[in-house]
Amino acid sequence: MTKKELALAIIERLREEYPDVGCSLDYDEAWKLLVSVRLAAQCTDARVNIVVQDLYAKYPDVEALAAANPENIEQIVKPCGLGHSKARDISACMRILRDQYGGKVPCDFDALLALPGVGRKSANLIMGDVFGKPAIVTDTHCIRLVNRMGLVDQIKEPKKVEMALWDLIPPEEGNDFCHRLVYHGRDICTARTKPHCEKCCLQDLCPKNGID
Repeated sequence: MTKKELALAIIERLREEYPDVGCSLDYDEAWKLLVSVRLAAQCTDARVNIVVQDLYAKYPDVEALAAANPENIEQIVKPCGLGHSKARDISACMRILRDQYGGKVPCDFDALLALPGVGRKSANLIMGDVFGKPAIVTDTHCIRLVNRMGLVDQIKEPKKVEMALWDLIPPEEGNDFCHRLVYHGRDICTARTKPHCEKCCLQDLCPKNGID
């Protein structure tokens, strides 16, 4: 079986196992996802979803957050860790959205990458979840699982993993595939404990069989 054939088989199995998937960060506007993604660095999505409630209660739109003092933002977001740098990036990012994009999040990948605090993972998430464009989100679950599954060969650098997956994953499948990897990585193919291979829908396809 080629890697592309393996990828298609894995996509089908995961689709059956996790038919309804989506981003675990709560948002109802594109700019809020942009903020939450920045806060989620080295923090759980569950904690971010709690913290942003207070942030949006005080700063309900791009204009309000852009006008806020970064120190005041930091006081709210510090439970997410790295409060100073995250508040600085969020403040600068919202000012750019206000001043250059009329308060809207740009739908261009390179424009997203140019925003403070936005890397390839975040830009891909925005492109896929907000704009419905092809996307490969190489978070820690994705990187761990595609290495275990044999889709990439001991590649740990996120951009290199992303580039390798673009050659294997049909563009229209990429975004949901990465979301399903998150679900599977949390429930079955875990990082901190031995993977639950006996319950894995991919057991017969995976070359690792629980051995890292």
